[in-house]
Amino acid sequence: MGGALRLGCLEAIVGFHMARAAVVATKTFESYIGTTLQLRKTEFSLLMLLRANGSLAPKPLARALAVSAPNRTLLLDRLQDRDLVLRAPNPKDGRSQHVSLSAKGLQLAQRAAQAAIPMETELMGRLTSAEHAMLIELLLKLGGSTGEC
Repeated sequence: MGGALRLGCLEAIVGFHMARAAVVATKTFESYIGTTLQLRKTEFSLLMLLRANGSLAPKPLARALAVSAPNRTLLLDRLQDRDLVLRAPNPKDGRSQHVSLSAKGLQLAQRAAQAAIPMETELMGRLTSAEHAMLIELLLKLGGSTGEC
């Protein structure tokens, strides 16, 4: 019984292969960003979205991160407690809020973006550039996204 393990029906189940790939990606993320910068994946993603877009309303942030409204609130509370984000009334509509990076948050976002470069290089060392582009395209399709947040 020492041969290769047969996967059976798992061979064709996308979720199984995505879960296995997620283990590798998470381990790599933790070594470059999670442990080093004390950021969770959703926190990193939120900081990167704010870095790229400036001030945003919470709703599009939650949509881009695929988190529920209660989880969005917890995430923003956690980052605000660390002085990484600021919440301010929307200047056009005082009933809603806008979220932006604080000076400390911008500094951490810049460090995280720099740390992501070797992280991606390590992960993408397993793929050609064409495979990388194809993988992103396929994941966007599976996620029901057009690539626009």
